[in-house]
Amino acid sequence: MREFLDAALSFPAVLFAAALVVVIAFWLLVLAGAADHHSFDTDVDTDLAGVGGVPVTVSVSLMVAVGWFTALTGTVLVHRSGTTGAVRAVLASGVLAGALLLAWGAVRLLVHHFRRFFPDQPPPSRQDFLGRVCTIRTGSVGADFGQAEVAAADGSTAIVQVRRLPSADAELASGDTGLLYAYDEAGEFFWVSSYDKALDPGPPPAELPRKGRTAPGSTA
Repeated sequence: MREFLDAALSFPAVLFAAALVVVIAFWLLVLAGAADHHSFDTDVDTDLAGVGGVPVTVSVSLMVAVGWFTALTGTVLVHRSGTTGAVRAVLASGVLAGALLLAWGAVRLLVHHFRRFFPDQPPPSRQDFLGRVCTIRTGSVGADFGQAEVAAADGSTAIVQVRRLPSADAELASGDTGLLYAYDEAGEFFWVSSYDKALDPGPPPAELPRKGRTAPGSTA
């Protein structure tokens, strides 16, 4: 046990140990619902390192875990070698470099096998709101002002800028239901029209299967 603690608190294993503590704390927050494992996906491009295709938090966590285990094992071997001074420092530096390379290689191999469990999904776009029903949140909607609340496919909601054509007959006020039918890229707003759920015919009924066909000229 003493040998394990000495190695864990020595260079270079202590560097990975500190990173491992951060990783464990992060995943505890994820389990508690205080963080999302996709938190850093839009900030780091892991494709450049060959470990893209899975959430960056998963790749980094695996890399830290493999690096810590490798560095700990190498540090134990360095301590058992009995070397001191500059030789020991060189060996420790070699363990650090080896741990980083082995961790990167191992994670790249694991990601290659597990990438199919994390299919690529297109980033969310405002175009996803087109054709969706919204609820007006401002006192009125005109040609130059208006806001509405709309729900995305995943259940989350967003407040978007909406505009109404001056020629439209129906007025839109707070609490009214509208339909987002077009998006203006330049103005970054949606065109909205009034929408009555009572007039929505709903999906068409399924066609009943035919039991058989009657030959031409014959009677049923």
